[in-house]
Amino acid sequence: MGLINATVWDTADAAEDLAYALGKGEVVRMAFKLVRDSILFTDRRILMIDIQGLTGSKKRFVTIPYRAITTFTLESAGHFDLDTEVTLTVSGSAPIAFNVSRGADVPGLVTLLTEYLAPGK
Repeated sequence: MGLINATVWDTADAAEDLAYALGKGEVVRMAFKLVRDSILFTDRRILMIDIQGLTGSKKRFVTIPYRAITTFTLESAGHFDLDTEVTLTVSGSAPIAFNVSRGADVPGLVTLLTEYLAPGK
């Protein structure tokens, strides 16, 4: 998945549409659509679904456990910027980057990632 704009996807709709890919009791905390692809932030992991091919019949599912993320950055050019670039550095893998469009709960995404990457005891 490249640096294309991800739009906010309602968590209930994402959970319903992708119920087959979620574990029992797994809760979608935040979800984004990227044209045909999607990224879900659940209470257990980040799930990326990459739809491939012209017909979309080929799908690639990537699970990233929060413990595998070593750093994350969220960067925007300023108040009037239309999107925010999100970069996740995953241990043993190339960084994953995507843009979230205006309207995304960027502070909520920071809170979610901080909650799972630097939990208070």
